[in-house]
Amino acid sequence: MAKAQALAALLITVVALATMESAHAICGMANEDFKVCQPAASVNDPTDSPLVECCAALGKADLGCICRYKGVAGIWMRIYHIDPSRAMALTGKCGLTMPSNCS
Repeated sequence: MAKAQALAALLITVVALATMESAHAICGMANEDFKVCQPAASVNDPTDSPLVECCAALGKADLGCICRYKGVAGIWMRIYHIDPSRAMALTGKCGLTMPSNCS
């Protein structure tokens, strides 16, 4: 569950960053990287699989860094309609594994 919250928090951050004109990279992911992952973690009408671009972005991301965002996930997930289970599933669907110390 904590791993799901961490990834969900990262994806929520993308939505927040999407509203900014110039976003800085967070955990190795730029605003555009977050945008390509959001549809697969959405509560409403999610895609079945993440885009290839999403997996590429997650593959370059600092997944350990993502763990630091898990505490803010609950509030932001509701605001931006992110499903934590779908968000957590992205790493697996992309053939990636969250760090074992991400709990």
